[in-house]
Amino acid sequence: MRILLSNDDGYFAPGLIALAEELEKIADVTVVAPERDRSGASNSLTLDRPLIVRRSHSGFLYVNGTPTDCVHLAVTGLLDHTPDMVISGINHGTNMGDDTIYSGTVAAAMEGFLLGIPSIAVSLASKQEGHFQTAARITRQLAEKHRDVPFAQTVLLNVNVPDLAFEQIRGIEITRLGKRHKAEGVVNATNPRGQLVYWIGAAGGAQDAGEGTDFNAIASNRVSITPLQIDLTQYYNLDAMREWLGVTEARNNPAPD
Repeated sequence: MRILLSNDDGYFAPGLIALAEELEKIADVTVVAPERDRSGASNSLTLDRPLIVRRSHSGFLYVNGTPTDCVHLAVTGLLDHTPDMVISGINHGTNMGDDTIYSGTVAAAMEGFLLGIPSIAVSLASKQEGHFQTAARITRQLAEKHRDVPFAQTVLLNVNVPDLAFEQIRGIEITRLGKRHKAEGVVNATNPRGQLVYWIGAAGGAQDAGEGTDFNAIASNRVSITPLQIDLTQYYNLDAMREWLGVTEARNNPAPD
C-alpha cells in the first residue's frame, strides 16, 4: 500500500511525524508537506510563482506552498506512481463544522479526493501537546480497513479524534458537520512602528452541537468521522431561484445520487 501524507502545520509538526511513523508500519509512505504553518489556507493553489521542493533531514519533502499545492504537485508530477490513499494530518486542533471550509488539513485531503484518490483528513481535538499517537493509531486502522475492504465509492473522510489515551476512546461515530456561531471580531494592536495591525478573531463556539454532530461525538469522547462532498449546489432552492428571477425554462435538476 502506498500512502501520500501531507498536512497544514508544516513538515516539522509533531502530528505529521507521529502519523508517518505509525503508517510506515503498514505502507510505503511519502511525505510532501508545506515548509511552514499554512493553517487556514483552505483550497488555495499557488499560481503567481514557481514552487520549489526540498528534502529535510528526516527524508520528508517540503514545498514553499499550500497544502493543496503539496498534494497536487505530488500526484500530478512529483511521484512516479498514483498513491492508494492521501492522508492529511494530524492537525493540532479540531476541524469540525464550519472549520472545514477554511482548513488546510481538510483541503489537502480534498485535493486527493478531487484527483480520484480515497482521502482522509485527521485532526486531534487539542491545542496542547496531546495524544497524537491515539489519532495516528485510529488513522492506521482506517487505512488498514480501506486496504482490506475498500469502500464502494471514493471517499473523503474528515476525522476528529479526542485528546485521550487510546484505551479511553469510547468508540467511533459517523457524524454530520455541526455549526459554529459567528466568529469573534478582529483584534487590533499597534506594532513597534506605530502602525495599526489586525489579528483575525477566534472561531465562534458551537451553535449546532446536537446528537449526530461532530461536536457532540468529540464531547462524548468518541472519534468523529464525517464523509464530505464537494458539490455546494443548494438543490432545494433551484426552483425558488427560477421563480425569483423569472426564468421560464423549467428543468429538472435533482440532486445527484
